[in-house]
Amino acid sequence: MTSTYSDSYQLLLSLLVEARKEAKLTQTLLSARLGKPQSFVSKYERGERRLDVIEFLNVCRQLGADPYKMIHTLENVSPT
Repeated sequence: MTSTYSDSYQLLLSLLVEARKEAKLTQTLLSARLGKPQSFVSKYERGERRLDVIEFLNVCRQLGADPYKMIHTLENVSPT
């Protein structure tokens, strides 16, 4: 499946996957923390589903990740 999302959004997804792995969480464990099915995590990580801002902040909170740092990283990437 080819994603229509921008390079910046693909980078965000990569940052979220990296943060999940650094937190030593599986998709199943993260989904339980979020109160969502495992497919929720799988779909946003693969780019099949977009996260809205509130969902993004909640995912970051559950990962112990800094959403501002992720946004700052995205700001330093050329827009596509």
